[in-house]
Amino acid sequence: MSRTELKLIVKKKDGKKRNSSTADEETEHPKKEKKLPQTLDTLRVKDETTVVPDDEEVNQDEEADEFASYFSRSVAPKLLITTSDKARKRSIGLARELAEVIPNAEYKSRRRFALKKIIPECVNHGITDLIVINENRDKPDALTLCHLPNGPTAVFKLRSVKLMKEIKNVGEMTEHIPEVITTNFSTRLGHTVGRMFSSLFPHDRNYHGRRAVTFHNQRDFIFFRNHRYIFRNAERAGLQELGPKFTMKLRSLQKGTFDSTQGEYIWIHKQLEMNKSKRKFYL
Repeated sequence: MSRTELKLIVKKKDGKKRNSSTADEETEHPKKEKKLPQTLDTLRVKDETTVVPDDEEVNQDEEADEFASYFSRSVAPKLLITTSDKARKRSIGLARELAEVIPNAEYKSRRRFALKKIIPECVNHGITDLIVINENRDKPDALTLCHLPNGPTAVFKLRSVKLMKEIKNVGEMTEHIPEVITTNFSTRLGHTVGRMFSSLFPHDRNYHGRRAVTFHNQRDFIFFRNHRYIFRNAERAGLQELGPKFTMKLRSLQKGTFDSTQGEYIWIHKQLEMNKSKRKFYL
């Protein structure tokens, strides 16, 4: 046997020994599983009203709630969008753009009419939902959504409002009925809010238009986005923003139509009590 062949055999034996010793070490010291990063979402305090899939009680309640007529297709949505009194340019612009985003929605100037007078007129004309854009310091500051004829009424704080012309590379709006995506509304309160948003849009979506309106809840902040999508290949999709875009946070949910003095509240945000824990979310 040559010296070269002998060296090769020794190397192979050493390799086997090293491999076996490595295997022994791995057996004695197994690899630790990677832990998920701890975030506010993963550390979220469990809510007693979190809805599980196919919850019979929830299904029964939703079959008889204020939005049941929409989801049973017995009523088609018809919206009126307006602003607060003496609204400025940005608030009017947001109201007009929402009327473009939501089919069967119409913008009308407020003209100093009180909401208590507007609501009965809306009901008489078959309006199913009323949206009011309120402002503070000449900027859109809040959004009131009133489902007609029997409520409920939700008030949202508005943040980070961007109109269509303020969005870079914004696409051109089309009249296609969009897909409506509501994500991460996991509690009973969240389900109600998600159903309110869904009931604003016509039942039959036009998927050929590839337009999607998204209401995404993350830590009780609701992100509103309006996109057109295109499939680049089997795994990737491209998005083009159409606008407008903004963020909402629920301030109150009231039974019935809007009543600022004697309204009965289902839920109201109490800042001092509810902001104590950063891991407690309500939607």
